[in-house]
Order: sequence, then C-alpha cells, then structure tokens
Amino acid sequence: MNYLIKNATIVNENELRCCDVLIENGIISKIERNIENTKHYSEINAEDLHLFPGAIDDQVHFREPGLTHKGEIYTEAKAAVAGGVTSFMEMPNTQPQSTTIVELEKKYTRASQCSLANYSFFMGGTNINLEDTLKVDYSKVCGLKIFMGSSTGDMLVDHQSVLESFFSKTDALIATHCEFDPLIKENQKRIVEEYGEDIPSYFHPIIRNEEACYKSSSFAVELAKKYNTRLHVLHISSAKELSLFSNKIPLKEKRITAEACIHHLWFCDEDYKIKNNFIKWNPSIKTAYDREKIFEAVLNNTIDVIATDHAPHTLEEKQLTYLKAPSGGPLVQHSILAMLDFYHDKKITLEKIVEKMSHHVADLFKIYKRGYIREGYYADLVLVNLKKPNTVTKQNILYKCGWSPFEGHTFKSSIEKTFVNGHLVYDNGLFDESILGNRLVFEK
Repeated sequence: MNYLIKNATIVNENELRCCDVLIENGIISKIERNIENTKHYSEINAEDLHLFPGAIDDQVHFREPGLTHKGEIYTEAKAAVAGGVTSFMEMPNTQPQSTTIVELEKKYTRASQCSLANYSFFMGGTNINLEDTLKVDYSKVCGLKIFMGSSTGDMLVDHQSVLESFFSKTDALIATHCEFDPLIKENQKRIVEEYGEDIPSYFHPIIRNEEACYKSSSFAVELAKKYNTRLHVLHISSAKELSLFSNKIPLKEKRITAEACIHHLWFCDEDYKIKNNFIKWNPSIKTAYDREKIFEAVLNNTIDVIATDHAPHTLEEKQLTYLKAPSGGPLVQHSILAMLDFYHDKKITLEKIVEKMSHHVADLFKIYKRGYIREGYYADLVLVNLKKPNTVTKQNILYKCGWSPFEGHTFKSSIEKTFVNGHLVYDNGLFDESILGNRLVFEK
C-alpha cells in the first residue's frame, strides 16, 4: 500500500520539523508541508507524534539455527519491529556457526522466508577459516565478526598470527568482541578459590574486569592502525577503553569506530543484587562511573552507535548458578523506549538518539538508502508517541524466551507504528505479516 503521513514531527538530520511524508511503492517519494492526497492513498494523522527513521541494530543474536529454544529469526525480528527496529545485523555464533559461505547463505535464505525486519548476517572468523572469509561478497554482507574474547559459542580467535592475517588481508569491516581470556580465567580461578563455586553474580565485573577489556580492545586498535583495517569495536563497557577512540574525526572518515549497548547505558554493578544473572552479559556491566563515561562518550561522538547485543536465553538457563548461567539477554523490543526515557530525563536529545541508532549505523556500514528520512530512501519509519506510557509485562513481551530485564518498568513513551520498506508491519500491537523485510545492501 501507499501512505500519506500527515502532520508528523520529523526527527531527522539534527532537526525537528513538522511535515507530511508520502510513501509510494516502499520509497519515501515526497517530504513537504501540506501534501495533497490526490491519489487517495491511505492517510495517517500523525499530529502529536514523532516520526523517526527506523533504528538499525548492528549487533543481535537471534539464535537460529541450532539454538531455537532461545529465539528464532521470526520471533526476534517481530519483537524488533514492535520496538521500532527496522533492520538488524546478526552474529555468527549459532549452531552451526556462520563460518562458511554455505552456512552464511542458509541464514539469508531463512530470513527471506520469515523476517519482518530487514536483515544482514556477519561472517564469522575462526583460527582456521581465513580463506573462506576472503571470498565473501561484502556488498551483501555487513562485515566479519571476530571474537577476540570468548563468549556464547566457541569462536575464540586467539592466535596472534591468525589475527595479524585477518587484519592485514581483509577488505571487510571487522567487528570485534574484545576481552582477554587468560586474565578472565585467572580472575575466576582466584575468586572461586577464595569464595567457592557458588559465587553471586556481582562477581561478574570483577572476573571480566576493565583490564580484560582494555588489553584486548587496545590490541585490536593496534592491529587496525598497523594495517589500516576498518575496525568496529562492539559493546564498549569500561571508561578506560574510551581513550582508544577519537571524536576529532568525522564518522565517514573514521577507520576505527565503537559501539555502546543499551545495558551498559542503563544498568551498573549495583543492579546485580536485584537482577542477578538477568543482567549477566559479556563484556560485563561495570560501575556507575563506567556507565556515566560511556554515556558521555555517546554524546560527544567518541562512541559512534548504540545497539543492543540482544542475546536471549531461557528463564531456566538464566536461573542457574552464576558459573553455569549463560551471558546475554533480550533487549531489541525496548531499545528505543529505553533511550526515550533518557530523553525524558533530559540526558539526551531526540536528534542524538536518531543519530546514534539510525544515521550513524547507516553511515558506518555504508548501508544503501537507509537510516534517514530522505526522498528516494526506503520508507523504514517509526511513529513514536512520547506521551503514552508503556509498562513491560509478560503479556506484551514478544521475545521467544518470554522475559526482559525491563519487566515491570514503565517506559514514558510508546511505539505506535513501524513501516519496513513502506509496509505498515506494526500498528499499535497488531502485525501485518503479509510482506517481509529485505536483505541489506552495502556501498563499498
């Protein structure tokens, strides 16, 4: 269908303005004041609503294939569009892992059959698959993921010679998980020897501490500078790491970029006493000081984008003892709402939220005609009601795992409508699943 959105307050390219938006054949065809509905298109009155470009989440784990008791591409993409996330980039640590072109393309085929959001999937690097990664067409694949620290799934790349080969030979954007495993193992051994096996979750940021993060991320930055590699460091969790990145260079000229995640902006180590393993992520949520400095880095452009690291596990898995409970949690349905709470608290502007969750992600990955509200761009759009509270309950959580670290929290805003490629896929709690999302394309 074609749509005319009337009287929306558009949040786009560092300004707010009241305009109409015409959507034709999945594309934004006109942005003007007082567009006449001469063709009798479906009309939406967006008075008192804000129109955002759809958020693009550059780090999610949707668990398919092989881990579908935790989540599926269909269920998690559905949660994403309900939260105003219109495109996602998914990680390779599934079963089997996306470490060959054959397995990678199986994911794309599956997404084309079920994803309500637009999609891309990272190729995974290992200690033995360099040649496979060099054969990937990165105009159709978002990048190469390298686990320089171990997390869910055994994909650690820990041989320096292999890392040197990846950084020196690939033309792709390398996205890294950075933690130094030997130090983490040493910390855990010491804590267990002192306190025993049944340790509480608040030891997580002591075991996976800032030194473990900095030692790994600084090495990644060192390699990127040595070989002029395009490096994107995921989920920065400590203040110390911020010294590795610059806000003096425009984003489009940066060779080294960084991401902050919702949980590192929202929670701190004090919250482990209440949330326990439900906020156990890798890298760990650290101190209130780290949280404050990461937020400052988002505002001053030291950190370039905001994502979720959406990584669902079942309730049963998260209720295991600390050493057995897996790391990760679901966030993609509530990422925009969380950032809008920060807006209501006067910590960030609407323009900066859109910049970090849409514009900059599109620019950083060079995504073709997405991330902005511009004529000729795909109509990935979100209508937000800043005045309509929304309480997270078990009944409205869409993740397959059925829980959220935000359960019981009342957000101050709501997502009213989400368009993906001009298709109104989400409308006040109702879904139209007749049209699916598209594979993202990248300009190289």
